[in-house]
Amino acid sequence: MNKEKLSELIINGISSAPGGTYDSVVINGVSTIGDPLAARVFKGNGHIHLNGDLAAGELECKGTINVKGNVRCGIMKAEGMLEIKGGLSGEHCSLNGLMRVHGDCELEDFKGEGAFTIDGMLSAGHMDFRLHGSGKAREIGVESIVIRQANKGVWSKLWGGIFPKFKPELLAGTIEGDNIDLEYTTAEIVRGNAVIIGEGCSIGLVEYRSKLTVHPGAIIGKEEKIGD
Repeated sequence: MNKEKLSELIINGISSAPGGTYDSVVINGVSTIGDPLAARVFKGNGHIHLNGDLAAGELECKGTINVKGNVRCGIMKAEGMLEIKGGLSGEHCSLNGLMRVHGDCELEDFKGEGAFTIDGMLSAGHMDFRLHGSGKAREIGVESIVIRQANKGVWSKLWGGIFPKFKPELLAGTIEGDNIDLEYTTAEIVRGNAVIIGEGCSIGLVEYRSKLTVHPGAIIGKEEKIGD
């Protein structure tokens, strides 16, 4: 039996539409989606408001996107400002801009530059982020993480007005992982196997299993080797 072919949803200009399940969704302009939305491919460009959950195999958004529910995706590329009232889960997320997630964030790969706030826990296999503004998460659990301040350049000139009041640094309660490489990070506890505490860091407690490298200018309240 042949599966029923899913339809497409295309919006240009100022409009609204119900949710539903689609093969592809393409939105250019200002739009409100009233119900949960699922699509193989979602592409949004402009100012978009979704009143329910969003699920997409491929998700690409540019502009200002606001989702009242949860977001579940395979591959996500976000450029601009993204706010998710629920949680975010997916395989790969590439961010160029500002993201706020009110729930938990669970990703296999999280990379990009800009700033982010995760109100819940941030879980990732691999994380590599360049900060133009502050990155915030209550807890971070990863296999590997690299945090740097972004280089000043074209991106900063274009987006600098968004982050004038925020120092480019990572703020977290606990950061735990296997390989940890941090700069410009303030955290209560950092716990890992191989740990690098770089320039601009202020850490209350560092627990490491195999190796600890500390920049001369970094501040650590206490360091402790754990395990065998």
